[in-house]
Amino acid sequence: MICPRKKRPIKDEDFSAIVVPSMKGHGYLDYTIESYPSRAFQLMDELRQQGLLCDLVLHVTYKDTVVDFKVHKLVLAACSPYFKAMFTSNFRECQAPEVTLRDVCPQVISWLVDYAYTSRITVGENCVLHVLLAAMRYQMEDVAKACCDFLTKNLEPPNVIGITRFAEEIGCIELRQRGRVFINSHFSEVIKEEEFFGLTHCQLLELISQDSLKVLCETEVYKACIDWVRWDTEARSQYFHALLNAVHIYALPAKFLKRQLQSCPILSKANSCKDFLSKIFHDMTLHKPLPPTPHRGTKLIYIAGGYKQHSLTSMEAFDPRNNTWLKLAPMTQPCSGLGACVLFGLFYTMGGRNLSMQSNVDSEALSCYNPMTNQWTELAQLNTARNRVAVGELDGSIYAVGGSYGSTHHNTVERYDPEANRWTFVAPMSVSRLGAGVAACGGALYVVGGFDGQNRWKTVERYQPDTNTWHHVASMSTERSGLGVVAMDSYLYAVGGYDGQSQLNTLERYNIARDVWETMASMTHRRSAHGVTMYHDKIFVFGGFNQTGFLSSVESYSPASNQWTYVTDMPVGRSGMGVAVTMEPCPGCLPEEEDEV
Repeated sequence: MICPRKKRPIKDEDFSAIVVPSMKGHGYLDYTIESYPSRAFQLMDELRQQGLLCDLVLHVTYKDTVVDFKVHKLVLAACSPYFKAMFTSNFRECQAPEVTLRDVCPQVISWLVDYAYTSRITVGENCVLHVLLAAMRYQMEDVAKACCDFLTKNLEPPNVIGITRFAEEIGCIELRQRGRVFINSHFSEVIKEEEFFGLTHCQLLELISQDSLKVLCETEVYKACIDWVRWDTEARSQYFHALLNAVHIYALPAKFLKRQLQSCPILSKANSCKDFLSKIFHDMTLHKPLPPTPHRGTKLIYIAGGYKQHSLTSMEAFDPRNNTWLKLAPMTQPCSGLGACVLFGLFYTMGGRNLSMQSNVDSEALSCYNPMTNQWTELAQLNTARNRVAVGELDGSIYAVGGSYGSTHHNTVERYDPEANRWTFVAPMSVSRLGAGVAACGGALYVVGGFDGQNRWKTVERYQPDTNTWHHVASMSTERSGLGVVAMDSYLYAVGGYDGQSQLNTLERYNIARDVWETMASMTHRRSAHGVTMYHDKIFVFGGFNQTGFLSSVESYSPASNQWTYVTDMPVGRSGMGVAVTMEPCPGCLPEEEDEV
């Protein structure tokens, strides 16, 4: 009788009896066969195709059709938490040799099964929604992501609302979010499509209530509501007042609001809405303090042209949130000493001079930049060329103030009507002013400082458009030309400039109600011919010139704390550029290689 030997664990010392060549100092070998997983899955797929070792039959029923698929539970569980739970929990399907999947297209299941074995799936516009729905149902996240990527790349204004609503219905959060971003970025195009008019009033309210909506002007949102109501006036007019409450009414231009009150057919049948808008318009015309208006989308600071050794064509946008710069479509002609402002979301430049080794020409051009398209358009020219012109926007019109043409310094002022695309002269100032500062506040236009060829001014004039007259108000304490002026909270701020002997870093503030100027904190750098604008309750100052040369530094001033802060540097130091704030460019209109400076 042979007794079996009792087994014992193998120990490291057992290897000492094995004679091997010396490998002192080489340790252990850890080696991965990278092709093994793909070869293993390839073999499993071959076994599936031949029906070998399969432990499950999927019965797929769709309408009156039943299709069977022989598969391996382990493979399905590996790619789907849904099937993993089915085959590893206490469900009856755990040990069942057959499982029925109802109300799903067999062709879609065939693609998903192929993916489970091969990691490959092909989708097209005719099937992608069906594949996405099944992938969401069976928790095949990678397939769902592939479908989302395909749909995102093919989002267009005619289909984006439908795709976004589908994503919301099936719980695909990623696609829903991407769709909403597209709608917000292409709102002006989406509202022209048939899908838009199929929105319920609740869905439209949700859409226009978003501050992330990117529109050039709030008039686009108002018009969208009007058009939606008109689609079925009898059924939808009852919702108009609720929609108006979601529109940023105080951001509508007074002229536009007046026209709506006079001629909008929807308003003529809705007395409560008309009364509501009439009161707001009345407050606007009396220039009463209006409630703060939330910002739609992200605003950037745009900087056009300028001078450094020669006039520049550059157009850039600065994002104060992260101190980054975007390079945009350049102007059609080099220009410095130009004026700039934003009207209804569009960025306008006018006047200036093309100064280089080959040219020295004062400009009467008016150009318009659209951030939705990243394109420039040439519009009606000024009646006279104006270098170092001051520019302001008031009541939906643009004012070009002073400047020079050759050796002639202007006291004339022109007003631009964007609807008629026409410039007309208004009453002239009392003196000529080159390099003055302009700002609008309380329904009036203020012109500050400047130079007439002999005298540098500290005087200030106020223009009343309703009477077409100018009146002097309190003068600054210092003569300034090449200064920047902005208006905020019933104050004017006069920043920097040149007093005839040196550049200034000082800041003065004009109290409109009291008609007095007061001295505020000074900038770090002296500068003239710099860019100045308001952004989120702060004053931003860009570049300029002083006795050391062209500046690239950017400073910001907080009126609340009366303090200046260094922000960043411009990509290129310069002076004499046009600066204003409007919505960020539409990402789709920017060449990828030119996005960041």
